Amino acid sequence: MPRNKGSGKKRWTDSDDAPELTREFFRSGDVYKGEKLLRRGRPPTASQTKEAVKLRISPEVLDYYRSGGPGWQTRINATLERAVLREKRKAGG
Repeated sequence: MPRNKGSGKKRWTDSDDAPELTREFFRSGDVYKGEKLLRRGRPPTASQTKEAVKLRISPEVLDYYRSGGPGWQTRINATLERAVLREKRKAGG
């Protein structure tokens, strides 16, 4: 019977030679599922953190932003930030 290519002798690796798994290791590690990068946890906090709120938004607006793919909530936030800046400029502040 033909032998599988992977069925030969495997090189033994001593588990004591493995690097120490520190918090920093897990914080900075990338996790992949196949070729797709999965992001876990929250990114490092900025000087000002965002606040979670419940907001009613029309289906048309949600469809528009969601159709742009991942990051739709961030894009909505950016649009609102620009609107706030315009209002502040109008008000002279």
